[in-house]
Amino acid sequence: MDAELSQRLGLLLDRVEAWLPPQPPRLDWSRDIAALWQRHPLGGHLLPVTPRDDVRLEDLIGIERQKRALLTNTRAFLQGLPANHALLWGARGSGKSSLVRALLNSLAPESLRLIQVDRHDLVGLPTLVHHLRDTSQRFIVYCDDLSFEGSDDGYKALKSVLDGTLTGPPENVLLYATSNRRHLLPESIDDNAQTHLVGDELHHGDAVEERISLSDRFGLWLAFHSFDQETYLQACRHWVAYLARDEHWSDEAREEALRYATLRGVRSGRAAWQFACQWVGSQAGV
Repeated sequence: MDAELSQRLGLLLDRVEAWLPPQPPRLDWSRDIAALWQRHPLGGHLLPVTPRDDVRLEDLIGIERQKRALLTNTRAFLQGLPANHALLWGARGSGKSSLVRALLNSLAPESLRLIQVDRHDLVGLPTLVHHLRDTSQRFIVYCDDLSFEGSDDGYKALKSVLDGTLTGPPENVLLYATSNRRHLLPESIDDNAQTHLVGDELHHGDAVEERISLSDRFGLWLAFHSFDQETYLQACRHWVAYLARDEHWSDEAREEALRYATLRGVRSGRAAWQFACQWVGSQAGV
């Protein structure tokens, strides 16, 4: 009877294990420099990933001030000095995400490690931060293209981890986020209608105060804007040289780069990269 019961339990365990998520690859922070945090009903796990490209800080044109500020902040963090959580906000394709990737590529030899968290997995952010608290490495927890609706649970989790809990994030963790919205939440005309004057002071309504309260938890704000024409052309020429050789740049390439930006309705680092891919690819077949 005991043997039969043991056999049934074994079959039951086999069926349960078939429904469990597969074990993630083993993570070794002495070797791996980046990972994705994936939440699941039993908690979450870190999945090691290889950075998508080898872009470096010197490859990013037109954002010198932002590069200096984020590099200084991150190096202070790596040295155990005071540093701020950072919000990179502004125009689409202006280099926000590229700057974070370039920062990792440049500072990984100085022991920087990066963990990307999707917006839908932010609910598990307190669990992730708790796991990182007792590790020896120093981590940037990175949220890309971040925006919320007011009732989003991820919004509440991020707000709590940044500056709302009794303990706060551990000293070996910083949060960096990129967004097209400065305050991460949608804005409406009705929000401004609640603003009123008290004497000579301007008082915002509750909706505006709630929206600002999240972005205020990031101590470093870096704004990114669309390129002017000259900066855009410099970026185009740089990426053409990066993908091929500088002799691929010519008056014809310049005119095509301007035409490309006009048709797309945007001058940005992303547009410059996309033009370079198109131009170098088309010239290779000539």
